[in-house]
This record gives sequence, C-alpha cells and structure tokens, in this order.
Amino acid sequence: KEVKAMGAKVGSQRSEEQTQIARFWEATMPAVYWPIARSVAGAPGRDVARNARLFAAAGVAMDDAIIAVFDAKYTYNFWRPVTAIRNGDLDGNDATERDPAWAPLIDTPMHPEYPCAHCIISGSLGAVLDADIGTGPTPTLTSTSPLVPNAPRSWSRVADFVTEVQNARAYDGVHYRNSAQVGGAMGKQIGELSAKSLLK
Repeated sequence: KEVKAMGAKVGSQRSEEQTQIARFWEATMPAVYWPIARSVAGAPGRDVARNARLFAAAGVAMDDAIIAVFDAKYTYNFWRPVTAIRNGDLDGNDATERDPAWAPLIDTPMHPEYPCAHCIISGSLGAVLDADIGTGPTPTLTSTSPLVPNAPRSWSRVADFVTEVQNARAYDGVHYRNSAQVGGAMGKQIGELSAKSLLK
C-alpha cells in the first residue's frame, strides 16, 4: 500500500521533494555513488594511501554487493510492485485491491524485485565510509545525478544518504519497503567485511 500510494506515476501522495529524490536515484550508474566517497577523500588532512584504501574498500564492497544482490534476486524471483498492484485481487491478501491501471513513477527494471540493488550498494558504501570516518567528523557528502541536472544532493550523516536511497525506491514505485531494508542490511554486512579487510 505504501508503494501504491507513494510510487504512483499519477495521483501519488509524494511531495515535490520526494519526487526529486526518486528522480535523482533513478540513476543506476556508479557515477552517482563515487562522488559521495570523494566527499570523504577530499576532507582536510587525508593522505594518498588512506584514500587509496578507501577507494579500494568502496569498490570491492559495491562490486560484491552487486554480485550478492543479483544472486538473491534470481533465487527469490519476487514480483515487482507494478505486477502485484495490478493483480491485488489474486495475492491471497484481503487488504489489497486490484488496480489494473496503476503505473510506477519510473520504468520498472527488468529483473526481480527482492532485494533492492540500490539499497545494497548504498548500504555497502555507507558501511565503508562509516568505518573510514570512525569517530572523526563527517564531511558534507554530496553527489549529482545525470537525471536531475543542476540539483546536487547533500547529507551531513552517512545514515541520511543510505536512508534516502531506501526511501527513493518506494517513491519511484519499483521496490517495497522490506526489500529496501533487507538490501540495506545486506550491504552493511558486505561493506563492513570489505572495510575490515582493506582499511588497515
């Protein structure tokens, strides 16, 4: 019901900012994630070796996250919201109703829904950044998206960036909340493992 209400192309309950967030994170390229890592690498007082370890750990974490998430997607093979909402009378749940005309804000990716790939990537990068920053100050994290030109987004905490990605996938109508949370948790574990191995 959350995705049906918040992720609809027409008649959504999204605010204008939530729509901007959805459009921003529609981008799937690494280019939208690497600027966030560079925000940390560009902080004062860092040296080349520390930044090399950061980029190595982030790259390994995000690559491993993609491998893990696509293995899971084709293991569980769960239906996307567009299919579920259009067939709400066939899912054995009396709390859902069929809406044959419902469409998501963005085009539905052509692979299974569970878990969320954006969420596992952001979770893995977030864990690496948290490990690298440790108890030090978090610099302002910033990124841009080719799908929302001239509208960079910034966060003061790593957790805010990770949460925004999870919210975006419900706002754009292609993921359920559970898939976002599971993807984020998977990514966190992968990122922590990468950081433990490579941030020494």
